[in-house]
Amino acid sequence: MFGTSGSSSLRFICCHRLEGKLETIGHLAQASAVTAGDSKRILVVDDDTALTRLISEALRSRFRCEVDATPNPEYGFELALKKRYRVFVFDFSMPMIDGAMLFTLIGKVYNHVNPPVVVPPLILISGRGDEARAQELMKEVGVRGFLPKPFAMNRLMEKIREVAPELEVANEESTFPKI
Repeated sequence: MFGTSGSSSLRFICCHRLEGKLETIGHLAQASAVTAGDSKRILVVDDDTALTRLISEALRSRFRCEVDATPNPEYGFELALKKRYRVFVFDFSMPMIDGAMLFTLIGKVYNHVNPPVVVPPLILISGRGDEARAQELMKEVGVRGFLPKPFAMNRLMEKIREVAPELEVANEESTFPKI
């Protein structure tokens, strides 16, 4: 069980094993209808708010897509339950719930709803690129890229394009600063 204290809108989600299935609060875990617009939505979760804002603006300007961004992993989890995304971009190293754990939690819910929901590919970003665990995660199903900070924004755009080639590019010629 995890959650946040205070006035956060995040509901507590109680998970436990029962006959090999993950049980969650039904109204949160049910798969919503996927529309054509959902294939053009990206979720960004990074505890660095300035970087989150920069990444969001770059994604919106490069691709004609919706971007939901938050510095709060718990809220990112809630968004992933409410909406469908084409790509996840998570910071590997965040307090309380890191990007890998967030991806795992979302995957468990997506795989145990009826009907199951396809888990979008994940691109991890982190200031700790030499960490052994980060390198191990690259072998996990669904983890499609890892960018150590600082990175050139164009490199992130290339990774997004690799995992979601159907996203429409607004301007191929734009260049972004190294962050």
